[in-house]
Amino acid sequence: MSIPTAKSDRFDVRAVVAAVQRAVGTPNGTLALHEPVFAGNELAYLDECIKSTFVSSVGKFVDRFEDMLAEYTGAKRAIAVVNGTAALHTCFRLAGVEPGNEVISPALTFIATTNAIAYCGATPHFIDSSLKTLGMDAQALGTRLDAIAQRKPEGTINRETGRRIAAIVPMHTFGHPVDMDEISAIARQWEIPLVEDAAESLGSTYKGRAVGSRAQFAALSFNGNKIVTTGGGGAILTNDEELGRRAKHITTTAKLPHKWAFVHDEIGFNYRLPNLNAALGCAQLEQLDGFLKNKRRLADAYDRAFANIPGVQFAREPEGTSSNYWLNAILLDEAHASLRDEALTELNAAGFGARPAWTLMHRLPMFSESPRGDLSVSESIERRLINLPSSASIQARDD
Repeated sequence: MSIPTAKSDRFDVRAVVAAVQRAVGTPNGTLALHEPVFAGNELAYLDECIKSTFVSSVGKFVDRFEDMLAEYTGAKRAIAVVNGTAALHTCFRLAGVEPGNEVISPALTFIATTNAIAYCGATPHFIDSSLKTLGMDAQALGTRLDAIAQRKPEGTINRETGRRIAAIVPMHTFGHPVDMDEISAIARQWEIPLVEDAAESLGSTYKGRAVGSRAQFAALSFNGNKIVTTGGGGAILTNDEELGRRAKHITTTAKLPHKWAFVHDEIGFNYRLPNLNAALGCAQLEQLDGFLKNKRRLADAYDRAFANIPGVQFAREPEGTSSNYWLNAILLDEAHASLRDEALTELNAAGFGARPAWTLMHRLPMFSESPRGDLSVSESIERRLINLPSSASIQARDD
């Protein structure tokens, strides 16, 4: 895929800072990249939870939190766990990922996606991203599988490595949904399970439906910097009742129900979300619609502020989707990519907690030998992307 050239030879780092100031004003101190908002029933629910003495993985708030997630997303089951990485790890286990397998993943992702693959003893296989979505590129996925994949009785095999390709894991970068229809069609064509990494995208929709609501397996995160937080937490979404039951079982140390006996029928994980964290999550979910409204208003303010700035563009949600705009992002034109760090320095000096994209996974030493396709778009995004302050509490300017 070709990388767009600069729209203009004129580019001024100071104009980037001025645009952010037009959108959100001049901060008093530092405006964080993304911080939680506690403006509802958090204290009341935490107090109730503490007084109940049920503060670990059993209690009414865990059950309520799971029910609220299932209702909000439209998934049949939601299983609350300790973090998004644990949710992904469990999804991969349920999908049948085993030691010696490969899992196809974007190179542009947070390391949790790739670590969860490694926890299974599998190898990540990196695919390029799309400039439209910032997530896995369906065309790149199809091209790569056509080049290296072969159907055999034991599954889809990478002809170059001899390893079974056990799963495909698209991730909705910064809350922007990827092209799930095309990626799902490719997964079905090759009979490869799909695990949806929706860690950043609670509240985002794809063609009118919540992300994660159509996949056999999807993972959410409620880390302290997410749109809804439980302090640390995650969840597994599934539309398969039996898989939901099994997910809850293996994340509860695979313990068989009994009044007093400790019998475990397989290797499980101590991954269940504590009731204390779930109490916080219930209060946060009650406010999610308000968070989304504020964040979309902020995204619109950034979009207007950068509309006429040469050499830079604001990353809008893909057509046919609604993003939660978890993190707002701008992309410098390729010709100005060398000025990204200067722009980051100036933004942070002005009190804006801006940051670059993650280091691409294949550049990290533990994954440097992993198989990969052409990653030219991911490498371009990495060079020139800047995330801007995105908290739901930020009061965007209307002018």
